[in-house]
This record gives sequence, structure tokens and C-alpha cells, in this order.
Amino acid sequence: MTEPARHVDVRVGSSTDALTPVSVAERSLAAGARQWAGLVAVAAAAVAADQLTKQLVASRLPLGDEVDVAGPVSIHHVQNSGIAFGLFASATSLVIVLTACAVAWMVVFFARSGSRHPILPVGLGLVIGGSLSNLVDRIRLGHVTDFLDVRFWPAFNLADSFIVVGVAVLLGALLVAERDPRRRSRDSR
Repeated sequence: MTEPARHVDVRVGSSTDALTPVSVAERSLAAGARQWAGLVAVAAAAVAADQLTKQLVASRLPLGDEVDVAGPVSIHHVQNSGIAFGLFASATSLVIVLTACAVAWMVVFFARSGSRHPILPVGLGLVIGGSLSNLVDRIRLGHVTDFLDVRFWPAFNLADSFIVVGVAVLLGALLVAERDPRRRSRDSR
């Protein structure tokens, strides 16, 4: 007599049907309450600092006037209706629309990916805060107030600085994230 054939239940990874490949573990990358609180705090601080410094310069230094601070650094009250380097000065409406779209895209990106990296709320908060502060000025005044002058570079404001620092933080986080998997794969050999 022969025994009846027995079926063996074989499973791959966490798949219950043994046919569906399991390639990655799934977890939500959406921003949680802590990430949103961090983003909002950084962005609000950036907007407040930028608006305060612009108001101080506009109220205490006539347009076009300059005060030397140290070395090549001065406070020079100028207005810019364009973007970086005065580009698109006659297209303020277009700059407003594009900036609003960029800020909206960053918020959507953060909502979907806010927990991807712990530094994301800081970097993106600086970029969003700087962008929003300049956007408010363009809508309200038709220009931004620039006042930080280093002679070899066009005058800029704190919002511009926050945007540059935020982008640098994001790029640094990206480079560190890219470096870690390679290090782990070398260590496991």
C-alpha cells in the first residue's frame, strides 16, 4: 500500500500564498503630529524673524541708504520685485503663482514623506518659512525688502538665507542617507 501524497505548506517571507513576492516591508512615511509640529514651528520662526527684520530695516533706514556693519557686510535698504538677482522683476504675478505652487507642493510632499528622515521638518520648514515670508511681501507690497549686503553678492534678506540653509540641510541629509546603506553593505562582507 502506498501512502497518500501530503501537501506541504511553503511560505516565502510573510506572504501567505507563497506566490506573492515580498520585497520590502511596508510602513507609512506620512508625517505624524510630531513632524508637523516641528515643521510648523520652524516655518513660523523663519517667517517671524524675517518679517521682524524687514520691518526694522524699512522703518529705520530710508530706501537706498546703507550702514556699514563690519568688513564687507552692510545693511543696505533695497527693494526687489523679482526673485534671486532681480530676475523676473516685471513678472511679479508669475513669481507669486510659482512660489505658491512650490509651497503647496512642499506641503504635500511633507504630508506624504514627513517621517522619512528626522531632519526633514527642519530643512523643509526653513525652505517653506522663507518662501512664505517672501510670498507674503510680494502679495502685500509687490516687492521684498532686501538689506543684507556683502558687496560681492546682490543684497538679500533672512528669508533668502533660510531657503539656502534649508536646501543645504536637505542635501546634507540626502547625502548622509545615501552613504549609510553603502557602509552597511561593506560592513556585512
